[in-house]
Amino acid sequence: MPISRRTLAAAAALCLALPLSACGSGGDGGGSTDASGKVEGDITFQTWNLRANFKDYFEGVIADFEKKYPDTHVKWVDQPAEGYADKISADAAGGTLPDVVNVSPDLVAPLAKAGLALDLDKAAAKYKKEYLAGAWASHRIPGMTGTYAFPWYLNTGPLFYNKSLFKKAGLDPETPPKTYDDLFADALELAKKSDGKVATLANVPTIEDFGRYGVELMNKQGTAFAFNDAKGVQMLAKYKELYDAKALDPQALTATPESSGRKFLTEAVAMNPGSALDLGNFKKQAPNLYKNIGITDQITSTGHVNMYVMGVMVNSKTRHTPAAVAFAHFVTDAEHQMSFAKKVAIFPSTAGSLDDPYFTKEDGTDETRVRVAAAKSLKNAVNYTPVLFSEQMKTALRNEVAKALQGKESPKAALDNAVKQCNTLLQQQG
Repeated sequence: MPISRRTLAAAAALCLALPLSACGSGGDGGGSTDASGKVEGDITFQTWNLRANFKDYFEGVIADFEKKYPDTHVKWVDQPAEGYADKISADAAGGTLPDVVNVSPDLVAPLAKAGLALDLDKAAAKYKKEYLAGAWASHRIPGMTGTYAFPWYLNTGPLFYNKSLFKKAGLDPETPPKTYDDLFADALELAKKSDGKVATLANVPTIEDFGRYGVELMNKQGTAFAFNDAKGVQMLAKYKELYDAKALDPQALTATPESSGRKFLTEAVAMNPGSALDLGNFKKQAPNLYKNIGITDQITSTGHVNMYVMGVMVNSKTRHTPAAVAFAHFVTDAEHQMSFAKKVAIFPSTAGSLDDPYFTKEDGTDETRVRVAAAKSLKNAVNYTPVLFSEQMKTALRNEVAKALQGKESPKAALDNAVKQCNTLLQQQG
């Protein structure tokens, strides 16, 4: 299931000029932004790779909704993770987009631009206060007014660090880095004391890392990227320093989250982001690491950690707007989000839910400790990855970052080139 933002190369396929006349549930091009009428009619609800593990849960939610609104019928369809963006794109172009659709912010952006996502600030403003402000804002599109999906489940995670490696380098294992300056200083020290054998980080900076560092990623209008500012250049220059000192793993240029995780598991790197799910792996596969595991907060210069967010969008062309909006709200209300969060390691986006004892009371286990820490940080977390930042743009940035780290370009030239390429791709999106 797509707990975190999925790396879907096919996401770029959504950036089509979708024909508005061909869109809509049933294909008649109808639809109304008025959600205040009677909740009735047949609607289709599409999820993203959730049936295998949560069939009973969703069938129960649908049965409860139909009991509350006896004149409705909800048909549930679930699509596999692979090719999900392609499927949405094809349905949108063909006029077969379901009434209620599970989306991530990058998937909703082209649909909103094509006029296919209902603006909830107009149609469902009364529900806005029920959600965390940062979560509600995550489905806004730069350059457009409005919010285009109900926020659903969230995820974030701490930084894990290896206390044993910190201790060997003469660093206090109980005082992990809290700021970027601390992180860069500790990383250089770890590399120096281990003669370059122990790197601190296994990944090159991504767009969300620049966001956490405090770099302005886009202009306010959403028409151009801006991560080549002085702060962005400063951050990349620091990473270049780490790379030269072997404080950044030499294989970071081609690393994946899985390969980085393995590096941490085998104690080749000292820090790695993760979640409560990782603790079980450490315990099973690397008991020595598990014994020496340290857990600390994500490092950020903004005071806001990064969060991943899923949403539930209403098709603006649905024939049954009141029913579609009511169901999208029902799935994402506090009661149902809380129930879902207890079945899987995710977090609700509803205001107040993170104050539940399930997210605040520790019971001595590491898993609960991670859950409590993550829940606390989510209250004011933001989704740093711009909703308009496509897979092609991620590749362009990664390639230019690699050139800077290898000394083929200066950090400034690399980011200037990345911004130029990303802006060209942005204009092609239309």
